[in-house]
Amino acid sequence: MARVLIVGAGPTGSLCAALLRRELPQRPLRIVLWDKARGAGGRMTTSRSPHNPRCTADLGAQYITLRPAYAQKHQSFYEDLLAHGVLKPLTAPVEGMVMEEGSHNFVTPQGISSIVKHYLTESAGADVFYEHHVTQIYLRGGKWEVCKKTGSPEQFDIVVLTIPVPQILQLQGDIVNKMKNALLSVDALLLGRSYYRGDALYYNERQNLIKESQKQQLESVSYSSRFALGLFYEAGTWIDVPWAAQYITNNPCIRFISIDNKKRNIESSEFGPSVVVHTSVPFGTAHLEWDKEKVQPIILDHLENIMPGLPKPTSIKCQKWRYSQVTKAIPSCPGQMTLHIKPLLVCGGDGFTHSNFDGCIDSAICIVEALKTNL
Repeated sequence: MARVLIVGAGPTGSLCAALLRRELPQRPLRIVLWDKARGAGGRMTTSRSPHNPRCTADLGAQYITLRPAYAQKHQSFYEDLLAHGVLKPLTAPVEGMVMEEGSHNFVTPQGISSIVKHYLTESAGADVFYEHHVTQIYLRGGKWEVCKKTGSPEQFDIVVLTIPVPQILQLQGDIVNKMKNALLSVDALLLGRSYYRGDALYYNERQNLIKESQKQQLESVSYSSRFALGLFYEAGTWIDVPWAAQYITNNPCIRFISIDNKKRNIESSEFGPSVVVHTSVPFGTAHLEWDKEKVQPIILDHLENIMPGLPKPTSIKCQKWRYSQVTKAIPSCPGQMTLHIKPLLVCGGDGFTHSNFDGCIDSAICIVEALKTNL
């Protein structure tokens, strides 16, 4: 049974796992997903109040937009999510929203991470492990040996990387040619000339693992950065505004505010409301290397100016999105890049398409097609 590791339990990774089960039902695959976070979602993350887990806030993607260009191409994916109650039409008022003619917006009643959780369920038995931060990848005897920050390395027949492109480039091991000639020389002395000759060939294979043209393409990808705040309130708190979400155009810090439960048409006396604040990209870029503890009070001061008298929350979550949205994708947006065939190493995600849900669907489809072709 071939072991397949998918790195990243976000929309692309989770959909890859589900599509592999759907497209290759007769193929004996053991699918494993690793994510460095504590839960599923990636940039489709939903945070919960530490005082009431039913009080949630989407700190990443806020809603899903289906544009006319994808209405037919991805129809089955949207119909599936609507049929399972994962998506429903966005009907709450959003001030300042610019809509392309023929587009449709959807919200997630159970939080944006419910999309990822749905696909993980559809992956039918895939093993999902959180707090597994991949650091190194080595080629060992025709398999990939994958190392993480804690725990022993594990071997896989296929590796799929769906993490942001800069994080792919940060991986160590054979993937970025980190072997040293000095180590080979030591091996030659310890194990004999014949071993050295063999390992020298292996070294050359490692050196060419990523082609220079591929590396240049990966290095060309860029992302915007921003901060997000989730403010959680106790049951019975009332936030009196006429909108569910609002785009802000006249503030140097804040770009978007959402009364998150109101946006999802969920208001209940059993749990309190939640407010989501997204900063602008210029603010996120300017403060990217600041500690979140220093940035949070600045954002709150600006929020007070926009919404004076806002009740005091019971807790606040500050999220730094170093890789928020793709501003420049891989040229020609191929959906995936195959770095190595035997054994198979493929990378994908919105950096290979574009930064929205449809881009993740396109990438997942391309990744699975690449796996089917080379299995």
